[in-house]
Amino acid sequence: MTYTAGIDVGASAVKAVLMRHDGAAPEILFKDCRRMLRRNPAAVADESLTDALKVAGLSYEEVAYVASTGEGEMVKRKRGHFYSMTTHARGAAFLVPQARAVMDLGALHARAMKITPEARVVNYQMTGQCASGSGQFIENITRYLGVSLGEVGPLSLKSEHPEQASSICAVLAETDVINMVSRGVATPDIIRGIHESIAQRLVKLLAALKAESPLVLTGGMSRDAGIVEVLRRRVQEDGLALDVRVHEDGIFAGAIGAALWAAWRHERLLRKAAG
Repeated sequence: MTYTAGIDVGASAVKAVLMRHDGAAPEILFKDCRRMLRRNPAAVADESLTDALKVAGLSYEEVAYVASTGEGEMVKRKRGHFYSMTTHARGAAFLVPQARAVMDLGALHARAMKITPEARVVNYQMTGQCASGSGQFIENITRYLGVSLGEVGPLSLKSEHPEQASSICAVLAETDVINMVSRGVATPDIIRGIHESIAQRLVKLLAALKAESPLVLTGGMSRDAGIVEVLRRRVQEDGLALDVRVHEDGIFAGAIGAALWAAWRHERLLRKAAG
C-alpha cells in the first residue's frame, strides 16, 4: 500500500489531495480547497497537508511522496515538485480518461494544452498577463458588483441582454464594468458579458492549438456554470469540433496530477535503489 499527496498552490487558493495506490486504480482519500484570504500560502499549504493526514489516519512518515505544483516553494514538507501543465494534464486524464485537450482556467492565466493518450503535453497556448480572461479578474468584478463567486454562474445563466466588456486589459475592462453599472445595466447581463469576452479569448487559444476532442476544463473557473455554457456555445459557433467536458473534481486536477506523478517518481526511486 502506497500513499502520496499532491499540493497545488495557486494565486488565490491551495488545493490538496491524498491518494492511495494499492495495485488497482488510485483512490482519492482526501481532497480540500482552501482560499488564501490574505493568509500566508505556506501556512495554508501546511494546514491542508496536516488535515489530510488526520482525516486518513496517517503520519507524515507513512506518506511515500509529497509533491507540489504551482507555487511549489510555498510547500515546506514536499519531496519534489512538478510543473503545473504536466500535473493538470495528468489530473484531467485521471478524471476523464478519454481527454485529448485540457483547458486550465486559473486565477491568473488560462492555458490550453493538447495531450496524448498517456497524458503527455505535446503543445499549449496561454493567455497573456494583461488579458482580462482570468479567475482573478472575475473575482475583482464580483467584489465591485457585491455578489459572491458562487453566485456568478447562476446569475450569468439568467442574462437576457449580455453587454460585453470591450477591452482585453483587465484594468480597462473593470472601467467598462463601472460604466455599465452607472448606466443601470443588470448584474446578470454584466456577468454574462464578461463570460462572453473571456470565452472569445479561450476559443482563440483552442483554435490556435488545433485542440482535439474531448476537451476537459480544470481549475477554479471550471466550476463556473456561466463560463462553461458560453464556452460550449462559442466552440460550436466557431466550428471547433470539441466536446467540452467538466468534472466535479476539475478544480483538484493539478493536485491530483501531482499525487499521481509522486507515485511515479516514488516507484522510480525504489527501482533505482534496488539496482
